[in-house]
Amino acid sequence: MNHTIEFLIQTRIWRIPFLRYGIRGFRKMDLYSMARNLGTFVGTNLNPSWEKFLVASEDDPTQCQHTSSPLGNGAIVETSDQKIVLLQRSDNVGEFPGHFVFPGGHPEPQEVGIETHEYCKGSKDSELVNKKVSQEMFESIIREVVEEIGVPATSLSDPLFIGISRRVLNVRPAIFFFIKCSLESKEIHQLYSKAQDGYESTQLYTVSMIEVEHMTLKMPGCHQGGFALYKLMVEALKKN
Repeated sequence: MNHTIEFLIQTRIWRIPFLRYGIRGFRKMDLYSMARNLGTFVGTNLNPSWEKFLVASEDDPTQCQHTSSPLGNGAIVETSDQKIVLLQRSDNVGEFPGHFVFPGGHPEPQEVGIETHEYCKGSKDSELVNKKVSQEMFESIIREVVEEIGVPATSLSDPLFIGISRRVLNVRPAIFFFIKCSLESKEIHQLYSKAQDGYESTQLYTVSMIEVEHMTLKMPGCHQGGFALYKLMVEALKKN
């Protein structure tokens, strides 16, 4: 199994140019941590035989107890002119290259001082840790939106949690939020060209809800689920 995981890691890294040729300033510990975490993810969720890691159960945590299942995040960002922001992923990303996605990424446990699972298990201040983790869930999605589409954080509303989606293919989960942006579509397009993580996508779209519906056919399953959660939110608001 270790040899399989190592091969899969090397294959994934080789497909990503900025990892293949190196990143200035990357410390050995950063690379070790990344390889270790990537190894768990690649060896389970991204393994061609990922279904073998599933446990026959209707209970979600039980079914996926042997997979890495790193929690991704995504945001349905609505512009001031009522458009929804979508990105088209570049060919340099490890998962779903060329697909449409909502801005997002994943929370960073290191931001709240969590380096390993052992930290959580051995901590006497579990309540404080849980509070920090919860805070990071909301702060991380703002960071991701700012880095991916280039808008200032001050233009974004507080994130509204709308649900968690787990895609059928390799059972990766993602937490989704709704965020309002005070900028118009044309302003966001201008800022996108200078986005910090612009290399992760090739194009930004600002589209209507109906247009998003058609674009979901080329979305990862978890993002399709995120859009379904957004529609449920919209319908609930109409009834109130």
